[in-house]
Amino acid sequence: MLCTSMNYSAPVAASTAYLSKLNAEQRRAVEHGDGALNDAAPLLIIAGAGSGKTNTLAHRVAHLIVGGVDPRRILLLTFSRRAAAEMQRRVERITAQIFGTQAGSAAGHLNWSGTFHAIGARLLREYARDIGLDQAFNIHDREDSADLMNLVRHELGFSQTRKRFPMKGTCLSIYSRAVNAEMPLADVLGNFFPWCGEWESELRNLFSAYVEAKQKQNVLDYDDLLLYWAQMMSEGAIAEELSARFDHVMVDEYQDTNRLQASILLGLRPNGRGLTVVGDDAQSIYSFRAATVRNILDFPDHFTPKADVITLERNYRSTQPILAAANAVIDLASERFTKNLWSDRPSAERPRIVNVADDVQQAQYIVEKILENREAGIVLKSQAVLFRTSSHSAGLEIELTRRNIPFVKFGGLKFLEAAHIKDVLSVLRWVNNMRDRVAGFRVAQMLPGIGPSAAGRLLDRIAESGDAAGALASFKPPAATLEHWPDFEDMIGLLRRNALGWPGELECVCRWYEPHLERMHEDAATRQGDLAQLAQIAATYPSRERFLTELTLDPPSATSDQSGPPLLDEDYLILSTIHSAKGQEWTAVYTLNTVDGCLPSDLSTGSTPEIEEERRLLYVAMTRAKDQLHVMVPQRFFTHGQRSGGDRHVYAQRTRFIPNSLLTHFEHGAWPPPRAAQAGASPARRTVDVGAKMRGMWK
Repeated sequence: MLCTSMNYSAPVAASTAYLSKLNAEQRRAVEHGDGALNDAAPLLIIAGAGSGKTNTLAHRVAHLIVGGVDPRRILLLTFSRRAAAEMQRRVERITAQIFGTQAGSAAGHLNWSGTFHAIGARLLREYARDIGLDQAFNIHDREDSADLMNLVRHELGFSQTRKRFPMKGTCLSIYSRAVNAEMPLADVLGNFFPWCGEWESELRNLFSAYVEAKQKQNVLDYDDLLLYWAQMMSEGAIAEELSARFDHVMVDEYQDTNRLQASILLGLRPNGRGLTVVGDDAQSIYSFRAATVRNILDFPDHFTPKADVITLERNYRSTQPILAAANAVIDLASERFTKNLWSDRPSAERPRIVNVADDVQQAQYIVEKILENREAGIVLKSQAVLFRTSSHSAGLEIELTRRNIPFVKFGGLKFLEAAHIKDVLSVLRWVNNMRDRVAGFRVAQMLPGIGPSAAGRLLDRIAESGDAAGALASFKPPAATLEHWPDFEDMIGLLRRNALGWPGELECVCRWYEPHLERMHEDAATRQGDLAQLAQIAATYPSRERFLTELTLDPPSATSDQSGPPLLDEDYLILSTIHSAKGQEWTAVYTLNTVDGCLPSDLSTGSTPEIEEERRLLYVAMTRAKDQLHVMVPQRFFTHGQRSGGDRHVYAQRTRFIPNSLLTHFEHGAWPPPRAAQAGASPARRTVDVGAKMRGMWK
């Protein structure tokens, strides 16, 4: 039963008790607009790190439902499917506490919650006929999009130019940046890809042909899910209908949105009524995805009168000394919303700046402290090593392996990028839409004897005839393929006829694929484990279409993300890029290579906005720590001298984001201490005749 037909009357004490655990600022945010719940003024919640952002947003959603808002008329946009599911669970718990299980279950009708891309995909399926789309469109992931870009690039002859033309991945990045940042191509090239500037005319032709190819093949890429939605919001009747569907639009992590997403929101709520966004400008670190900190900084000024701003400053995660240091770092930012995080968790231990000689000593220090913490009761999973770039952890990974410390590294290969997973999903995508040439090329070439030329002939025949079954039946495969062709044709036929149901279709594909997996991969047994995991995931979806759409938009992690052997122990250390660590917390945090050239990266110091984002990266890393923070500063880095043929080293200095004026917030010193280094000096050794011992083994 929906909340529109429920009686929400309850004693006043019962109706407000669920707000009693919120602090004053959180409660102000939750109750914003009371008395005009369906016409609340726009609200910006600046939620500092560890300030209970998710809890506050969940309480605001629950408060709206308790106040009589139909949960079906709330649009909640998050940045992961997991975040949306967690938000819904919290809302259900809160409403159930107030009105009992039956009324609390009304929060289960909060079915317009999800990522921008997932909600966009749902709306495009629903409005497909109104905007000239075929409802059966496929969604390409980044790799498939790059492959299609490459096909078009080749057809236009750009793969055979006299001067080096940008590769497929670069072309896709340029296209994506222009779309998501709503920026002219010339500006994108000048600001982010200056080495490609001479190809502006050719790139414009390439992107035009790429769009035509997508439309012809009935496929959309990630960017299309937002771009089509934004275009819908510029069409009067559709925009009016979409806007009227929702009384409230709420956005989490608003600092991570791009201009295209902001355009969608302003299209949904041009006057801002009923719009709530939550975020922290100090944690805006995704400009490489075209996110812009300007969205959150400029949000209040988009509306007349200006949006209300409520700041959450109480931190529930870190000790006060860690927050004092983090506040001092971000205070030096050139532009930001003023806030001063505070905590009621005192500590005598300040964050530590640890100067070490080089990468080797950095790794040794971290391993010693990790083991010391473990003996003191801090498990490995409660400790994390964070770094600016994945390659920074190479030396540490060697030391961890040598010391037999299990670890998992985040920021590596994603589940859907594994070849065997892409093979199986390509079969499902191709069957779903046989105009999808990227999927079709991959599927056909799994068969022995079929290369690009034969695959092209098959796909051309299917496209020309419009009858997939007839085209497959009349196609004459190469001699090497004849043995495998009947099974292939049978499998495609079963899937096309929907004869097996879901997830039986995936099981059918995996059975067909098994001999090809063994033929193509030496580690087939390991890869079979990933396919088993894929089957488990598939069982949680109601249909092939939902599975393909949501898995592409929000892929899970998998065994391929694990850079160490965590199964050796139930406990393991966390290694992570700072970008992948956002939203996480650990008892002890170690930041690697906190020196100029690494943080900030020497590739991100060309402009003030780039430098400011690097400052925010350090702030994010520091605010992941609950009790201990170790800031590592190696003094020397060894590099391979290509010209001299020998090794050389360069010296580094502490990051510019921690100048001398901030050192009072840190404990700082060198490691190992001079006495410890002397105590560890090697004593004089006597000569041992190892050769004599070896000869004696055989006497």
